[in-house]
Amino acid sequence: MQQAPAIILRRAIALGALLLLAACESLRIGLPTTPPAPAPTPAPVPAPAPSPAQPAPELPPEKPPAKPPAPAPSPLRQSSWDALNGWRDDNLLPAWPAFLAGCGGLKSQVAWQSVCEQANALSDPSKETIRRFFETRFTPWQVVNADGSDSGLITGYYEPLLRGSRKRTATYRYPVYATPDDLLTIDLSELYPDLKNMRLRGRVEGRRVVPYFNRAQIENGTAPVTGKEIVWVADAVDLFFLQIQGSGRVRLENGEMVRLGYADQNGHPYRSIGRLLVDRGDLPLERASMQGIKNWGIQNPDKLQELLNYNASYVFFREMPADLPGPLGALGIPLTAQRSIAVDPRYVPLGAPVFLNSTMPNSRTPLNRLVMAQDTGGAIRVAVRTDFFWGFGDEAGAKAGRMRQSGRMWVLLPNDYPPPNANGNNGGIGDSGKRGE
Repeated sequence: MQQAPAIILRRAIALGALLLLAACESLRIGLPTTPPAPAPTPAPVPAPAPSPAQPAPELPPEKPPAKPPAPAPSPLRQSSWDALNGWRDDNLLPAWPAFLAGCGGLKSQVAWQSVCEQANALSDPSKETIRRFFETRFTPWQVVNADGSDSGLITGYYEPLLRGSRKRTATYRYPVYATPDDLLTIDLSELYPDLKNMRLRGRVEGRRVVPYFNRAQIENGTAPVTGKEIVWVADAVDLFFLQIQGSGRVRLENGEMVRLGYADQNGHPYRSIGRLLVDRGDLPLERASMQGIKNWGIQNPDKLQELLNYNASYVFFREMPADLPGPLGALGIPLTAQRSIAVDPRYVPLGAPVFLNSTMPNSRTPLNRLVMAQDTGGAIRVAVRTDFFWGFGDEAGAKAGRMRQSGRMWVLLPNDYPPPNANGNNGGIGDSGKRGE
């Protein structure tokens, strides 16, 4: 009977781990890999004449023991409400529904149960009632980077609208794929707990697990994706940016609206085609936006596919209920426009309220706002780093495309929340792999 790929995978990983440990142990104790040949018996040697006793050599002074390495700084540093610049000026009413929605994804965590029950018990709260609720039940913790700095990059994302069809036509010829049947997701934490939140994607080739097909191989038909088409869209660059955003909507020719949500990713790291165009001198930095890249593609149609293939990462989708109020984030709840953000859950607990201190896109106008850490992103890999969700449509897309600001972040945690540690374990829900950046 043919073994399932998952069984083959688990056995291969376990066998490899045992072999690796055995090899390491042999090296550690100096064992040879093959038995040595017996040494020849030496000829007898006359005993040397006794020599006069010599004084014992003077030993060098004992070195002090080496200091243990300093522990890594915690990504969260306890702060105060007075440190939150703009906290008193933010209208918290629009943030309240997003917080209550997030409580739905946190109800299984003991540290959040009490505050979420109290929040749901508030009837028709005012903005001042909400402010007192957070100030009396939460403690602000400033997010800091590994080098001790407290500022980082703030970008934006949105839910785009594309034109499409259920069938391939001369106009609609770029497929949006569902997850292929041969794509494997490997959770390394099952064997190595230290690798929590780390997942590998691959496929079985014979008795080996190998990387999954890259973008070029998926686009040229090497990968077994035929039959996995959900819809067909009109523009290759629009599809590319749909994958970066991780969710979107497609308006069909008959007016029907299809909502697409992130399903999986091929496991290859994201590489910025905008950065490539800038580095090559093809576009100035200020024009390396989605529209700028589209215009470049129109002017260079013979080079467009090569450019897109530079980013080997590829995102697969699933069709979502059309009546959802927003795209689903990593918590499995709909995102709220301008009140949801994507974070790295190794440093910021997924689901927690976050006060963001930044500026509006390409502006010095303050953006000081209470938001909820409800999503993750492939490009979010440091502590002070977030993606601000602007919502749906062209206006949201224009703001998201221009947003590349500096900012600071404070995580609001319940007063009795377990103290954060320096290992990136802050009690959040693990990275679901949401979004394909």
